[in-house]
Amino acid sequence: MPADARYKSDKCFKTQKIKLYDICLFDLDGTLTDPKLGITKSFQYALSAFGIYEELDSLTKFIGPPLREPFKNFYGFSDFDTEKAVAKFREYFAVTGLYENEVYPAIPETIQTLRDNGKVLAVVTSKVKDYANKILIHFNLDGYFVLVSGDEMDGSLTKNGKRDLISIALNALDPERKMTAVMIGDRKHDIIGANDTGIDSIGVTWGYGSDDELKTAGATRIVNDVDGLYSLIMGERIGAVTCESTLS
Repeated sequence: MPADARYKSDKCFKTQKIKLYDICLFDLDGTLTDPKLGITKSFQYALSAFGIYEELDSLTKFIGPPLREPFKNFYGFSDFDTEKAVAKFREYFAVTGLYENEVYPAIPETIQTLRDNGKVLAVVTSKVKDYANKILIHFNLDGYFVLVSGDEMDGSLTKNGKRDLISIALNALDPERKMTAVMIGDRKHDIIGANDTGIDSIGVTWGYGSDDELKTAGATRIVNDVDGLYSLIMGERIGAVTCESTLS
């Protein structure tokens, strides 16, 4: 009898080993928390000082990019007027808008489990670092993260998008680059920053960037829910075909 005749059937299933990550860099707005109300109201307040009146829903596209970018690139403000607009934005945001925000469902449980499994967690945000820390403390998320890399008040750390912010985090957490790191975020700025610094990225679609935006930016992977994000970070197996044979 041929050696393989004793096998009655093959059971095939899909598996694929996913890269394991040691360091997880999380964007804040649109990834950990939903800041829609506070940020759009702050933009609305700032623009009204220049006689520009916008509906809140039309301002969600400005959630994620460095603060000065919409004023300069979308509205064509001069450098002088951009700084005036930023000051007006912060007039509202620092007092009220900061807390018009909510944590996405399942985020606290997920980051706690990741931390408990030995993952090094940090926040990398275009938001001013002081504001980011206040938000994390307000929502009791600060204890999960070993570092927050955020902008200065003058915007000096976001002139190159998120590249410099990611580099700051990596230099602090893994100066010899011996660990695997991933940037997790909802906008193209997160993905481009990761590509510029030579690390992987995971685009999340529950925030304010579209699937097309994330794909075009070159995201390593894209997930649609927090469970999917957890699976990717933990290196669970999906995708490729593996077969097991049963004896006859």
